[in-house]
Amino acid sequence: MATRTRTHAPEPHVADSHDMIRVHGARENNLKDVSIEIPKRRLTVFTGVSGSGKSSLVFNTIAAESQRLINETYSAFVQGFMPTLARPEVDVLDGLTTVITVDQQRMGADPRSTVGTATDANAMLRILFSRLGQPHIGPPSAYAFNVPSVRASGAITVERGNSTTVKATFNRTGGMCPRCEGRGTVSDIDLTQLYDDSKSLAEGAISVPGYRGGGWNHRLYAESGLVPADKPIRAYTKKELHAFLHHEPVRMKIAGINMTYEGLIPRIQKSMLSKDREGMQPHIREFVDRAVTFTTCPECDGTRLSEGARSSRIGKISIADACGMQISDLADWVRGLAEPSVAPLVTALQQTLDSFVEIGLGYLALDRPAGTLSGGEAQRVKMIRHLGSSLTDTTYVFDEPTAGLHPHDIQRMNELLLRLRDKGNTVLVVEHKPETIAIADHVVDLGPGAGTGGGTVCFEGTVEGLRKGGTTTGRHFDDRASLKAAVRRPTGALEVRGAAANNLRDVDVDIPLGVLAVVTGVAGSGKSSLVHGSVVKGPLGAEQGVVSVDQSPIRGSRRSNPATYTGLLDPIRKAFAKANGVKPALFSANSEGACPTCNGAGVVYTDLAMMAGVATTCEECEGKRFQASVLEYRLGGRDISEVLAMPVAEAEEFFGAGEARTPAAHAVLTRLADVGLGYLSLGQPLTTLSGGERQRLKLATHMADKGGIYVLDEPTNGLHLADVEQLLGLLDRLVDSGKSVIVVEHHQAVMAHADWIIDLGPGAGHEGGRVVFEGTPGDLVAARATLTGEHLAAYVGG
Repeated sequence: MATRTRTHAPEPHVADSHDMIRVHGARENNLKDVSIEIPKRRLTVFTGVSGSGKSSLVFNTIAAESQRLINETYSAFVQGFMPTLARPEVDVLDGLTTVITVDQQRMGADPRSTVGTATDANAMLRILFSRLGQPHIGPPSAYAFNVPSVRASGAITVERGNSTTVKATFNRTGGMCPRCEGRGTVSDIDLTQLYDDSKSLAEGAISVPGYRGGGWNHRLYAESGLVPADKPIRAYTKKELHAFLHHEPVRMKIAGINMTYEGLIPRIQKSMLSKDREGMQPHIREFVDRAVTFTTCPECDGTRLSEGARSSRIGKISIADACGMQISDLADWVRGLAEPSVAPLVTALQQTLDSFVEIGLGYLALDRPAGTLSGGEAQRVKMIRHLGSSLTDTTYVFDEPTAGLHPHDIQRMNELLLRLRDKGNTVLVVEHKPETIAIADHVVDLGPGAGTGGGTVCFEGTVEGLRKGGTTTGRHFDDRASLKAAVRRPTGALEVRGAAANNLRDVDVDIPLGVLAVVTGVAGSGKSSLVHGSVVKGPLGAEQGVVSVDQSPIRGSRRSNPATYTGLLDPIRKAFAKANGVKPALFSANSEGACPTCNGAGVVYTDLAMMAGVATTCEECEGKRFQASVLEYRLGGRDISEVLAMPVAEAEEFFGAGEARTPAAHAVLTRLADVGLGYLSLGQPLTTLSGGERQRLKLATHMADKGGIYVLDEPTNGLHLADVEQLLGLLDRLVDSGKSVIVVEHHQAVMAHADWIIDLGPGAGHEGGRVVFEGTPGDLVAARATLTGEHLAAYVGG
């Protein structure tokens, strides 16, 4: 008789048990001992109201610890050159894999940083032209607009054995245009904006920010002895005026200190004009816009390249032509290069350019300055290098990848996220859009509120479970704004005629005033070119007093907070000073009232070279940042540190009535509450705010501006579904108070709520640039003639 053997399923391998990323006791920022398990090789979406702790968990805990552990695998020598990272506040982090972070940080705002230099496409093009270009002008650096040509000759001494002196010459051919130094633009300075020639230096003639009375910049000129300080500038001799404006750098002793004296114009060019406009502080940017005219460089015609680099061609195309093409057209040109000697290079370049097209950025050109990309575009540019990657079992972390995307483009982004997951990667996404939450395998909802009211996990599970879960996100998941029964009537119109910036095709359009007008269209259709080029920066904007709230990041150190940024601290300091009969400077942690031990930082930083620096709470002030004597002064029973620890909502009540009543402070606090920031502490460092919070903080400061027209650039960025309703209420209040509001937006709720819609398209790049619809949202839904119309109709159920 045959014996039957029973076969058992093999025991799972112990290595396969590590299928979760485990987080226990996370306390970074506002997280309250969060413990969760995230499945690997799945798409997990983190959601929750703005400021609920999503970024603290995903970026500041999981991604930061993975990066720190990878850095520790390098030698101490290499770590000395890398950014030092402290271990996040967390008890246990287990099952981590290598993290690749794709965030929305704006790309380098250096004037010479372009889409091509940021993605290595330029580097490959330079090699291609150095091998195939005719006439041949040199190595790849000869085609680089950030490499100047250098020539040198002289004697060098080589100290090796018997020292010998040899004559040497050195040449390097670069591709930089010598006139504009690779920037593509040259600047012309209006001298009347630099100084008042009817005054002397002693009377404060210089009107440049930072050069006014008494400061070192002012004393440099007034006490140099090279120019007369008590003579009006218009009475200067030719020699004195040259010394004041154009003197070459020279070391000298001024007011007993060794300083470098230099003419005012080269000094301003080095300190202010060498930076990209987007990277300047607001008051510096305002001065530069007023005093400096940037014109296209006449020598290189804005291409940034030297004559030699422009003369070398492959067929009829120079590297300047290639970088100026729309990337989708450039990809077709590269595909037609049949040259076996550079086949691997052409293949790699082809893949990079095709990735641009695939990710929906085919409308860009490689010479587009990186600082002009929106947050969403910058994030997608960073994705390009990961699309064709062969890496698997990697964790990809995305920060709102649908930001700046039209509903038509969100589907394409969703497919990319799923493709990364299907290759065996863990994909973690911080997101608010229901279209992306809907494709998740696993959802983690944080909240229930924001700031101190958040930081806990309200729900984890499937999308279906979230819908039924009763959390804020679950309740609002299927929210749909409806079309208005009646729209407002315009009180006038901004007449834009012949707009031709970037891809716009001589657009004529009337933007109605006195209503909520929305400008929409697919990414790259020309919305920002129309609104920012013709309305904000055009002559119309100057006449009408346009207030622009764009997506440029708030700049501030860890000492900056909502109170300093909004100007709220000034009336508070004055109120404290008046109540106690002392000077206001005592109530600033950056001035006389600062704790001497920590210099008003509240913590003492210890630098440990290649190890992470340590921040310990200051023992003298116990983190309060002020001297003990300052904390004895009170206003309404509270000291200054207690006031800065208040949330906006509490402070609004505190400064609204009673002994502490301060109308100037109360007005600022009301605006902060209006934009939904009632939970923020007045003294919370700006570096800890989320992207959505920063934009709303900026909106709150601009609400005090006296302009009649507000231009908002995607104000729903970083906003939770529940907060969009509050934003719509705020926009309505602005319009009802007599303002005109123009919004560049993709969110269907804002489109449905609009009084007038201007839709650009029909496609992106040179397939866009035309007005394809203007009218009411109801008409757009009824016609369904454009991509926006189709998606809006589906959204409102029309």
